[in-house]
Amino acid sequence: MRQIYAFLLTSLDGHHAATDGSLDWFRTDEEFERYSRGQGDVIDTIVMGRRTFEMMAAYWPTEEAYAEDPVVAAFMNDLPKIVASRTLTSHPWGPTTFVADDVAGHLAAVKDRPGKDIAIFGSSTLVGDLLPTGVIDELRVIVNPVVLGSGRSVFAGTAGPVGLHRTAVREFGNGNVLLTYRLDA
Repeated sequence: MRQIYAFLLTSLDGHHAATDGSLDWFRTDEEFERYSRGQGDVIDTIVMGRRTFEMMAAYWPTEEAYAEDPVVAAFMNDLPKIVASRTLTSHPWGPTTFVADDVAGHLAAVKDRPGKDIAIFGSSTLVGDLLPTGVIDELRVIVNPVVLGSGRSVFAGTAGPVGLHRTAVREFGNGNVLLTYRLDA
């Protein structure tokens, strides 16, 4: 069976975005970029919430995105996307399915089909909503060595508690740390 993993970026103090919504504080380097590009080899579906979808749809189809990172641009643009949204029903960006209700049920059905893994990129509100349902199998959280002081909490709104156990830790040369967790059975 396929697995669904959520890939989230957070500051050391637990924020996925600054108060104004900006993400320019996040440190990247070639090692992080290689890791990001490698995700395209193991997935065949991308899941996002509406806000993340709109942000990514504004960037990845652009010439700038293809010039900056052609590998990630290719899989972001070409892979099927599932978007949790009560307001969007169509969009010209790539193959996209919009799901307004029972997102967890929809994803569970997709998980049962043959294929590669399914990735949720960003979309911390969606991840918080889905964690208690058990449909997410794994969390991959990159902790950046930056303290924002305030911002949008990475797991705000999660109806918890949700038990996790750590399965891996990876340190990146620039100080980022990738923490991988599985949900407790």
